[in-house]
Amino acid sequence: MTLISVLSSLLFFIIGAVGAFVTRMIVVEKGLTKSKQQAAQLIEDAQKQAEKNKKQTLLETKQDIHNQKLEFDKVIKEKKAEAAALDNKLTQRELAMDNRSSNLDRREQNLDKKEENIERRKQSLDDKNVKLDSLIEEQNTKLIEIARFSVEQARDLIFKRVEDEMASEIAAYIKEEEEKAKLVVDRNAKHLLSGAIQKYAQDVTSERTVSVVTLPNDEMKGRIIGREGRNIRTIEALTGVDLIIDDTPEAVVLSGFDPIRREIAKKTIESLVSDGRIHPGRIEEVVEKTREEVDRFIRDKGEEAVFEVGIGRVHPDIVKLLGRLHYRTSYGQNVLRHSIECAFLAGKLAAEIGEDEVLAKRAGLLHDIGKAVDHEDEGSHVEIGINLANRYKEPFEVIDAIQSHHGEVEPSTIIAVLVSAADTLSAARPGARSESLNSYVKRLEQLEAISQKIDGVEHAYAIQAGREVRVIVEPTKVDDTMAYKIARDIKEQIEEQLSYPGTIKVTVIRETRAQDIAK
Repeated sequence: MTLISVLSSLLFFIIGAVGAFVTRMIVVEKGLTKSKQQAAQLIEDAQKQAEKNKKQTLLETKQDIHNQKLEFDKVIKEKKAEAAALDNKLTQRELAMDNRSSNLDRREQNLDKKEENIERRKQSLDDKNVKLDSLIEEQNTKLIEIARFSVEQARDLIFKRVEDEMASEIAAYIKEEEEKAKLVVDRNAKHLLSGAIQKYAQDVTSERTVSVVTLPNDEMKGRIIGREGRNIRTIEALTGVDLIIDDTPEAVVLSGFDPIRREIAKKTIESLVSDGRIHPGRIEEVVEKTREEVDRFIRDKGEEAVFEVGIGRVHPDIVKLLGRLHYRTSYGQNVLRHSIECAFLAGKLAAEIGEDEVLAKRAGLLHDIGKAVDHEDEGSHVEIGINLANRYKEPFEVIDAIQSHHGEVEPSTIIAVLVSAADTLSAARPGARSESLNSYVKRLEQLEAISQKIDGVEHAYAIQAGREVRVIVEPTKVDDTMAYKIARDIKEQIEEQLSYPGTIKVTVIRETRAQDIAK
């Protein structure tokens, strides 16, 4: 029993093992089959994907080729169009050249015809000239035979008779019209001037240019001088004005050609005297402060003048120059007030005759603008004023008024004539100006005496208040070249012997007259 049991157990074990092995083999076989199927499926899927990608790539390649073909076709079309346009342009140019050639041919033919016509006309004129010369010769022969005069005598007789007849008639007519015009002009001018003067009234000018500083006592003179003259040297160096300290009681005299510098020096000394502290440091401080005050005062005066006259906008530099005229006098007359007077008078005259009143006022106000800096720049105040007006783009009428208001240049505008008249009215009214008669006469006599010393000078006249000397020379002794030399010699003599502000014009006149008396 035991053996059978063992054997049966062994048999069962063997059978179980074989069954397990068989079962395992079956499972393995099934797994292999399934794996093969999966592999086959994967291969099939990969083949399908590859075929799909191949078709997609092929499609994209075909699309790119199509796009490139379209782009190429477009470029080809554009090139063909350009070629066609160029061909068309060349064709048009060929046509134009053909037309031009045809026109030139026609013009050449026309010129040939004109040339033939001109030649025929020239020949005809030559024939006519020959006939005319013969006729003239015949007429001259007949005239000589009839009048028994030569050609020159007959012509002179006819010309003289016509000249005498026409000259008397023309002279009589001119004289009559001149007398009528003078009466009308004088009457109208008097009416206009009287009306302008009545409409503007101004106080009598009594201003003088003496700069004197009054001191509280004579002891202050020593303080102004300072130790070893330090204070007075400082004042003179900073202001550019000479201080004259003499025996005049309680007064210091300021000497300087520039009126603004004199004013600065005067106000500086007055401030130092009132303050009591006088030393170089304090002097420098007061001079600078006073200079600023005077500059402000000058600008205020210029603005007041522009506002008073009412001429609108004026350049700031011109305004400042107008303010400087407040310290400038001419024969005792304040130049700024004189300019304002001229502006009002010129404006009234312009309004009466229908001219631009504002422009006339502007020209009148600026006519003496050169006097603001005539002591600083070379040349007369007229030349300086012209340069200033050109620099600041003033109207031509203003420039013309500046250069002609002293009669040196003939005015070319009505405004300039009005300003010249207003200038004369303002200067000539009673009380407007004052002058030392002796010094004035002496200056004129010196100018005339210097000119008359030159050999060949017949007469010499000082005019324009000594601004010009006119010299009349003997025409038989002095030729044109020598006249220029005489003018230069007189100029050099004046520069050596006279001291004068501004400039003096020398004019040499050489005149030859031919006279005859008809009886």
